[in-house]
Amino acid sequence: MTASGQHARFPKSSRIQASADFRATRERGNRLAKGCMLINWHILLSGVPSRLGVITSRRIGKAHVRNRARRLMRECFRLHQHELLHPVDMVLVARRSIVGKRFHSVERHFLLLLKKSGLLPENAAPVYPATL
Repeated sequence: MTASGQHARFPKSSRIQASADFRATRERGNRLAKGCMLINWHILLSGVPSRLGVITSRRIGKAHVRNRARRLMRECFRLHQHELLHPVDMVLVARRSIVGKRFHSVERHFLLLLKKSGLLPENAAPVYPATL
């Protein structure tokens, strides 16, 4: 369950898988980079569920490093998808600086990106605050 009290799921229907959808999000949408990731998004009509696509290039590292980066970014989206102000098609692109980061750091960068893009309210907080 998320902080907003809703069940957080991430079924296949919430994923962008077709290359045409990735391309359309990049061409029609907006783009913003901050911290360890870059976001491309396109606002959808209301009533349509939000979808996420994740890109990790080989420049980031070996397969296990890329897989961890994908898992971290998907988890951030899964936990905060119900807080989005609008339904969106969102593509997250991992940058090299994501290597070695812990979840709370990636989540903080994710929240900063979404707040700056106007997709999340300013009072959105991390689900798992960083511990000392």
